[in-house]
Amino acid sequence: MSKLRGDYKTVWNSLSGSKQDAYLYVSGYTDEDKFHADGEDTVDILRETVGVKPDDVFLEIGCGVGRVGRVLAPFVKEWIGCDVSANMLRLAGRRLLGLGNIRLQEVSGYDLRPIPAASIDVVYTTVVFMHLEEWDRYNYVLEAKRVLKPGGRFYCDNVDLASPAGWAVFEESRLRFPAGERPAQISKCSTQPELEAFLKQAGFSDVRVAGRLDFWAYAWGICPARG
Repeated sequence: MSKLRGDYKTVWNSLSGSKQDAYLYVSGYTDEDKFHADGEDTVDILRETVGVKPDDVFLEIGCGVGRVGRVLAPFVKEWIGCDVSANMLRLAGRRLLGLGNIRLQEVSGYDLRPIPAASIDVVYTTVVFMHLEEWDRYNYVLEAKRVLKPGGRFYCDNVDLASPAGWAVFEESRLRFPAGERPAQISKCSTQPELEAFLKQAGFSDVRVAGRLDFWAYAWGICPARG
C-alpha cells in the first residue's frame, strides 16, 4: 500500500480487497444492521439540512460500499455514487442490487471530472473529509459547486477538532502513531470555521454550520445562480 496520504486510489483499493476489510475501513465495524442504521441516520441529517425531494438527483462524493445510497436511493429520482476505489464500487454494486435509479462512477480522488456541470440537485459527502488533505477537501467543494444546478445544495461533515470527543480522536491518533508510522488513511479532523470557510470561499450562499453529538462538525449551503 502507498504510504502517501494523497495517493487515494492506491490507498483505498488496497484497503477494500474484501467486503469485510471495506466495511471495517469505511466505518470501523462490519455489522450489516449497524451499517444500515447509520445510513438511515445520515439520510435523516440530509433531510434536516439540504432536504431530500423525490425529483432530486443526488451525488455522493466517496460513496464507499453504498452505506448511504442503499437507504437514500428509494427517496430520490437518481443517486450517483462516486468513489476513487474500483473495489469499493464493485462492492457497492453488489450491495445496491435491485435499485434501478443508481449510477456508480469511479473518480480520480481529486475531482468529479466525469460529471457534467450544472447537472446535479444535491451533492453531499459524509465521513470522507477526514481521509483527505485540506486542499483536496476544498477542491471537492469547488467541484460540488461546478456540478450543481443553480439553487442546488451541498453538504459536508467531519470530526470536529474543537469538540471534546473530536479532540480525543486527535490525541489518540497522535499518541498511537509516531511520526513516520502514521497510516495513509489516518483520520484528520476539521472545525466548523474550516468547513464554513471552504463553502464561503467557493461561492456558496446561505452557508450554515452546526455540530452534532459533541463529535461532528457539518456545513451546508446553496449554489447561487451563475451570472
